[in-house]
Amino acid sequence: MKDLAIVLVSGGMDSCVTAAIAKENYRLALLHVNYSQRTESRELQAFRNIALFYKIPEDRILISNIDYLSKIGGSSLTDMRMDVQDAQLYSKEIPTSYVPFRNTLFLTIAVSWGEVIGAKKIFIGAVEQDSPGYPDCRPSYYKTFNELIKVGTKPTTHIEVETPLIRKSKSEIVKMGISLNAPFHLSWSCYKNTDKACGMCHSCFLRLKAFKEAEVIDPIPYV
Repeated sequence: MKDLAIVLVSGGMDSCVTAAIAKENYRLALLHVNYSQRTESRELQAFRNIALFYKIPEDRILISNIDYLSKIGGSSLTDMRMDVQDAQLYSKEIPTSYVPFRNTLFLTIAVSWGEVIGAKKIFIGAVEQDSPGYPDCRPSYYKTFNELIKVGTKPTTHIEVETPLIRKSKSEIVKMGISLNAPFHLSWSCYKNTDKACGMCHSCFLRLKAFKEAEVIDPIPYV
């Protein structure tokens, strides 16, 4: 039997492809976190649809609800008083869409679950090149986090975080997803809208650019 891997699936393009990659060699368990983000309901719908696509049994699905990120604020994804920026392609500033320490919070949930269910890997669709300024999308961050897992879990636990997309460009990710039959039509990337993607936020802009460069039509609806 294949080893078990947990995949963090937001419902976005990168996590969708990451699930497709992990499925090549592992049995999958899928984790989704609701954190009171603007598009929470739409992201959850995308997650559910991706889980159905891969026929993941309910006992290998975990949906975690945390609301304190919205109480903390500091991000345009969780603080409704802040505007979601249009894409700032050449800015050196950390985008307002950065959610403070978010990936660490998500990964700790995954490690806790993984230690109980016997997972060997945790997959996350972090991308360094197309996430400028996000501190938790750098290879050095994941190297350090894997050291934390070693010292913070039982001696019999052997879990490692994998970031198969971290050095890929978005267009490479699209091409990889196509080759693996990743269900892009079920994914959702927009930071603003839940019906038709805005096409203007940082996430939409990078997604549209990637599909254009890959010479593939993006199957989700845009305004």
